[in-house]
Amino acid sequence: MRDLDLTNLRLFVAVCDHRNIVRAAAEAHLTASAVSKRLAQLEAQIGTPLLTRRRHGVEPTPAGESLREHARELLLGAQRIERDMAAFAAGVRGQVRLLATASVMAAPLPGDVAGFLAQPAHEGIQVELASRSGAQVVQGIRDGVASLGICWHSPHGTDLRGLSHTPYRSDRLGLVLPRGHALAGLARVRLAQALDNPFVGLPVDSAVQALMLRAAAELGHTLRYRMIVTDFDAALRVVATRLAVSVMPVAVALPRAEGLGLTVVPLDEDWAERRFAICYRDEADLGPAARLLRDHLVRQAAVAS
Repeated sequence: MRDLDLTNLRLFVAVCDHRNIVRAAAEAHLTASAVSKRLAQLEAQIGTPLLTRRRHGVEPTPAGESLREHARELLLGAQRIERDMAAFAAGVRGQVRLLATASVMAAPLPGDVAGFLAQPAHEGIQVELASRSGAQVVQGIRDGVASLGICWHSPHGTDLRGLSHTPYRSDRLGLVLPRGHALAGLARVRLAQALDNPFVGLPVDSAVQALMLRAAAELGHTLRYRMIVTDFDAALRVVATRLAVSVMPVAVALPRAEGLGLTVVPLDEDWAERRFAICYRDEADLGPAARLLRDHLVRQAAVAS
């Protein structure tokens, strides 16, 4: 099969999305006949029908549905290449994409990256940060979507087999309570002491949520959730209403606790201390900018430990 034409793929995706050749053609500022000709070329190249013509439009065949998903990935990759090359043309000498879990993004990482970029020697480097679940971080590194990833690494954490990795920072989980709560005066608290309370939780694919569910199950309990929210800030606001309590990294909760009238009590559990790792496919796969950023993050972690 000859190389697929990106314009044909882009038009094919638009036709599938609109379920109509005329509307897709108008969006692309082309005639319907020109789009139909390109679709015919694409079907001939693929060797199988991609669209079924209906009275009021078109529907992708099973092969067409599959091609649409693959085409979306190719087009997104092409957009990323175009953006990256535009950055080099503008004088950026290096670009690093870094994926990290919400816990890392919410506390130490943005400051560490900002410190790296503030150095005069790094003024030609651009860093893109994106928040993902631990499994998505690892998959993104394996797929080459990003150069570096940071996620929780432990026997209960993300599986980093097959990837190179080096230690980053650590955090401790704590119980976030409304001020005046019966447990708020303790220096440390065991999870078992809090299980009678309703909780506000994070999505099921979050590392904190998975850890909590496992720990409660080991105690023979099921956590009682009043609300599930998307991020730590939302969870803090719910706790401030006195509806529920929550568990999150102490370093994330403490800076916001005073203003919301909350108390943060560290969890007195071995599993509550989590260690994070910087992961990447291989040293040879890292560009100069990515290696500089990784080494900077490792140094910052060593200073903080």
